[in-house]
Amino acid sequence: MTAKHIIFAGAITFAAGTAFAQTEMPFALDWKFEGPAAPYTYAVDAGLFEAQGLTVTITEGAGSLDAIPKVATGAFPVGFADINSVMRFLDQNPDAPVMPVMMVYDKPPFAVVGRVSQGVSEPADLEGRILGAPPPDGAWAQFPIFAAENDLDIDAITVEPVGFPTREPMLAQGEVDAVTGFSFSSTLNLIRLGVPEEDISVILMADYGVELYGNAIIINTDFAEANPEAVTGFLTAIAQGWQAAIDEPDAAIEALLKRNPAADADLEKRRLQLSIDANVLTDFVRENGMGNIDPERFAAAIEQTKTVYEFQNEPDAAAFFDDSYLPGDDVLMLK
Repeated sequence: MTAKHIIFAGAITFAAGTAFAQTEMPFALDWKFEGPAAPYTYAVDAGLFEAQGLTVTITEGAGSLDAIPKVATGAFPVGFADINSVMRFLDQNPDAPVMPVMMVYDKPPFAVVGRVSQGVSEPADLEGRILGAPPPDGAWAQFPIFAAENDLDIDAITVEPVGFPTREPMLAQGEVDAVTGFSFSSTLNLIRLGVPEEDISVILMADYGVELYGNAIIINTDFAEANPEAVTGFLTAIAQGWQAAIDEPDAAIEALLKRNPAADADLEKRRLQLSIDANVLTDFVRENGMGNIDPERFAAAIEQTKTVYEFQNEPDAAAFFDDSYLPGDDVLMLK
């Protein structure tokens, strides 16, 4: 389907009695307007969504679980959330109209970020120390898998519930020895707070036995069934936004700063680049394109989840990811 056809279809689908109107698709982010959100803000400002017949507004989130209920209730037709948390949500709410449709973080940024000066350099160092963990944090949600894969005694770790705004400041001040979070967020927040880079240890869970995927674009399935062309157009613009951010990071960050003028441009550009290099433009994505999943890996991720989470229903991968709305490979092949 060509962009022209998508625009026309989207215009017809958006009803409310107005012919040829753009389809409204408010987008719920997982987090603040920081570097990894730049591909989306750029896609708005550069008219990539508009070219697909869409009017997209972007709203900040409060954690990688935050968008799930927003999309499930229909408050937002699309969002950005941790696929593992969506999987558990769907197991507990099998009739909820929410579904991951495009993988973005092929390698998840779930991490434990610690201070070398406080004795945290590898997983075993967490025993006997204080771990700061925000309850709604996607990395904290996966910590039990990380602990099991590394034979950690969770009872030997003092877990301190912390808020997102206080997480890195508490680590910077030595009130906790490590925190759970996204690698690119916590690391650069600590640098901004004056912690020497050589004193920061980043323990990426994916490097220590965790097979899981990361954040994905999620849709409200009722909206998607009524507006399939609009969803494909949205995913097309998402892929184009990431390619543009890879090609022109300065322009992408400029679009981001319009939403967050207080942000440090250089810091957010580095944060964006970290997400591209470590999480988005992986070897799998270079070879297969952005957005889809490896069925064998996803099956392994489900099996790994079973070790720490008791599914109410026998998990079916098809119930947790739908690739039918993805655009053609020519759009998805990032480089």
